[in-house]
This record gives sequence, structure tokens and C-alpha cells, in this order.
Amino acid sequence: MSQYKIEAGTGQHIGDRQEQQDRAALFAAPKAPGYMLAVVADGMGGRSGGALAAEQVIMTAKEIFERFSPLTDDPETILHTIAREADTVIKLTAISSEKRPHSTIVLLMLTPEGKALWGHAGDSRLYQFRGPNFVKRTEDHTYSAHLALQNRVPPTPQNNPAVANMLVNFLGGAQREVKLSIDHYQGLQSGDAFILCTDGLWQYFSEAELGAAIGTHSPRQACEMLIKKARERAIGVKADNCTLAIVKLSKPDVVTPEYKARAMRRAV
Repeated sequence: MSQYKIEAGTGQHIGDRQEQQDRAALFAAPKAPGYMLAVVADGMGGRSGGALAAEQVIMTAKEIFERFSPLTDDPETILHTIAREADTVIKLTAISSEKRPHSTIVLLMLTPEGKALWGHAGDSRLYQFRGPNFVKRTEDHTYSAHLALQNRVPPTPQNNPAVANMLVNFLGGAQREVKLSIDHYQGLQSGDAFILCTDGLWQYFSEAELGAAIGTHSPRQACEMLIKKARERAIGVKADNCTLAIVKLSKPDVVTPEYKARAMRRAV
């Protein structure tokens, strides 16, 4: 019997924008029982261009994950394949249209062997928690973070926000191929949880606040609460779309011999 069951949910709000350009989705793999995939994408590129790019991310992830089989495919390779193929489709879309579609991506895959692996490009984030306690998060692919990795003094968001927060790695960009940053965790157990979200949500919360929400509520309840609080905190600014997906591991339902016997009698 599995040591945990998977609960998941998604939430979105258009914010103060004219169009929802974020996307989120949860998928099961028909050929891989016990595997699941969560995807969040933040589209960019002007009216309709961003929505088109984010939608391509979700469609590509769905198509590839439906073909995934652990007998022939490596999970990490699948994450790279999703990002690479979505990147290619978005770039081809830009050629065939007058739009300039771009998108971030963050992916989370859970396996029945108790492993989580994730990848991202851009500034959409994944947060990992154990109960309400923060464990780690992804690092944004911004110009500021890029300089910091090279031990160079980056511009601060306060002094030059446009430059500091400029993305240097995302889908549909000018770089030859998107670079998906991969991380993983082995040894999942009941109480572990993950939040995937766009910058329209995470900018309003500390890690402790996110942990408190996910540690004490179901994924659906936590999504609703966090979006409501984000909207409250965005008063006075032109808020971006906000989107999140929550995946939480909880104790499995206990099926006693008596329950099994009653179920069998009802079925007869």
C-alpha cells in the first residue's frame, strides 16, 4: 500500500489585465499508473501572444505525458522534451503570425517510487514544503540572478526593476534552445507539498505564509485563499494574472477488513 495519496488543485485570477495569459494543468499518464505531472506557464508577448504561448506549453505537456512510459522513457528526459518541443512550437508560431509569443514554464513530476523531479525556465516558481515548513524553491532566471551567479553585482529591483527582473531564459526566446533547470527529491512522504505559481502570485507572499496555507488547508482551499489574499494585497496597483497549482501528499485512506467485507456484500 502506498504511504501517501496525492491531492492536487489549481487556481487562477485574471488580476487587472484584459486577458488571462497564464495556464495551469494537472495530468495523469495513461501508460504510467502512479505518475502525475503538474504544469504552470506564464505567457508573455502582447495581446493574445502570451496566451497562445502558454496554451502551447500545456498542449505539448499533455501530448508528451500521454505517451510517457517508465518502461521506455526517462522522467527527466521527458521534462526536457516538453520544454524543448514547446519552445520550438512557440518559435514557429512567432514566424507564422504577427505576434511575439513567449512563456515561462515550471513542471513537477511525481513517481510511484516516492520521487519528485521538477524543471523550470523563467520566473514562475516551484516551492517545496514538508508540512508547513519551507524546504526549497527554484531560482528565477532573471538578469539579476544571472549576474549574482557570476559573483557580479546585479542591479536591484528597487534601483532598476526593468533590468533586474528581465528574463534571460524562457520559452520562445532568442536563445538557441531553452535551458531547463532540473532538481529532484527522493523519499516523498505524507505531509510533503509543492506549490507551482507565476510571479503574479508569489510576489505577494513570504515562504512562511505559503507554508502555513498549504500546511493547514486542502489544495483547493489553499488555492482559493491565496488568490483572495493576493487580490487584497494588490489593491492600488495594476496586478498581473495570478496562477498556481498545489500538489499535496496526505495519509492514505485506511481500508479495514470490515469495510472490505461490507463492500463485498453490497456488490453481491
